[in-house]
Parts: sequence; structure tokens; C-alpha cells
Amino acid sequence: MHIVTIRALSNCLTTDYIHCRKYSAPERLSLLAYKNWSMLYDMEFGDLTTLITIGIAVFIFIRLRSVLGKRTGHQNPPIKPYSKKQDKENPASNDNVVTLSNRRKSVDQDEADLDEYSEIDKIAENGSQLNIELRELKDVDSSFSPEKFLQGSKMAYEMIVTAFADGDKKTLKNLLSREVFDGFASVIKQRQEEGLVVQSTFVGVDNAKINAAETNKKSANLTVRFVSQIITATYDKDENLVEGDSKEIVEVIDLWTFSRDMRSRDPNWKLVATESET
Repeated sequence: MHIVTIRALSNCLTTDYIHCRKYSAPERLSLLAYKNWSMLYDMEFGDLTTLITIGIAVFIFIRLRSVLGKRTGHQNPPIKPYSKKQDKENPASNDNVVTLSNRRKSVDQDEADLDEYSEIDKIAENGSQLNIELRELKDVDSSFSPEKFLQGSKMAYEMIVTAFADGDKKTLKNLLSREVFDGFASVIKQRQEEGLVVQSTFVGVDNAKINAAETNKKSANLTVRFVSQIITATYDKDENLVEGDSKEIVEVIDLWTFSRDMRSRDPNWKLVATESET
């Protein structure tokens, strides 16, 4: 406390202590302690009661100062009275954000749907029966890809044609349905009984496209039209040419139908029907 303030308080307390309103309680108590200490010096510490009074006054002063503190006028208000009120008065502000988010989500979903069927739209006209059937298959099996299916079907086509010419029933059994396998096995057995030998060279597949599709809860059937180049010749037991030409490349057009059980976890397709256009 400055000397000027102490003097002013001293004068105030001397005249009328109770009416010195312009000074704070801690300041008045501080001055009281100061005056009591002065009295103590004057009495040369002879009065024990005065000493105790001074101690109590100092203690009260310290407690008041710690509890009340010192007000500077720059403290923030203890609460923000308008924050919650504004939130209640403007609930639509949050709704606007949600609405925009939903609209963005809707647009993203539409774009995702377009991407999901983009492969199908490339191979089948949008709105056609084939397009509808393939989309239904895609809805049932999200992993279905027309391009990957055609790649797999071309590999299967070459394997089946080659295995059939070689009489490899073991390979055929893994790729054919029971009915088709029985038909192929019957022809192979007949050839062996007649002593016929087939020499075949698979040149390649020129074109393969999905020609028809049928999907239900139990199975999916896809018919593929293959245009391939094959060299084939059949000889009897005396090595006489019976059918075909070992030097001629022949164009072969087949319509093969592959099927898959949609209730099974097995993703493999099997050949269930064959038809030839040539």
C-alpha cells in the first residue's frame, strides 16, 4: 500500500471509520492492523490482549483477500448468456448442414450406382432384356463382373475343347454339369471303341459375348456366343483321315450356357448346355 493511501485511510479511520465507504474492506483492515502494530511498538509489547487482536485482524485480512481477490474490471463474465439461447432460437442452422450432407450422399450414391452398372451397360443396351437380367445378377452378387466372366469363360472354352479332343475326362468333370459330362464321356467312349483318334489344335477365340441371361434366387445362367479358330482332324485305327483337315483352320461358332448355384459359396461356373451354329 502506498504512503498516500495509508495516510488517507488513517485520517478517515481517525474521524469516522464506518463511513469511509470509498476504501475496500481489506484496505480498512490492513490499516487497522498497521495502527495496531504501531500501538504495539508504543506499548513495547506489554499488552497481550492487543497482540492477540492484531493477530486476528491480520488473519481476517489475509482470508478476505484470498476469497474476494482484487477486482480489476477486465474479468470475463462467468457464463455466456447468449450461447445456448442462440442455439435454441436457431435450430434450423444445424438442419441446413444435415440437409446438404444428405444431398451430397444422395449424389454420391447415384454416381456409385452408375459405376456399378457401367460394365453391364457397355455390353448390353440399357433397358434391354439382357441388361435387366445382368443388373439383377449384379444385385444378387455384387462381385459379378461381365468382363471377368467373359475372360474366365474363354479360358474354360479352350480347356473344354482341348480336353474333349484328348479324351481327358478328369478335366471335363470339373468344368461340366453332370448331364453335359455324361454326354461328352459317352462320345469319348464311342471313339475309343471305334479306334478313332482326334488331333486338334486350338488357335484361339476371336470373339466372345454374352448372348442371354437368366437369373433367379436359385441359379444364374449366362449364354455365351463363341467365335473361335480350330484345326481338327479325326483318324481311324489305320491312320486314315475320317473327318476334318489337319492343315485347315476352321471357324467354329458355339453357343454355350454356363450356370452357377447362387445359394452356394462356390463362385465357379459350369457348362450346362451346348449348341453349335456351324
